[in-house]
Amino acid sequence: MNNKLFFEAWNKNIEKMELYTPVVERVHGKSHPEFYKVRSLFDKINEKTKKHSDDLELVSEFNELRELTNNYQIPNDVCETYEAVYNILKELDKAYFDK
Repeated sequence: MNNKLFFEAWNKNIEKMELYTPVVERVHGKSHPEFYKVRSLFDKINEKTKKHSDDLELVSEFNELRELTNNYQIPNDVCETYEAVYNILKELDKAYFDK
């Protein structure tokens, strides 16, 4: 994990993510039920990151997100906010694993 890159990306995006994820879940959850799990995983990452220490462990969450979202592939029938959530998650994932 690259702490510096991850926390830079996190700090840049956390306010948007906290605002966007409940909206996307409400608007798109019925037609994209996988988003309920995406939201749950984001909430888990958020909770862990707020309590962060030098050994922040998010490997399983990002692995699950990649599988669940088909590597953050944006569905054709969603809004820009949904797209933004996936793009931010992809950015966080990349920053977390960047060496």
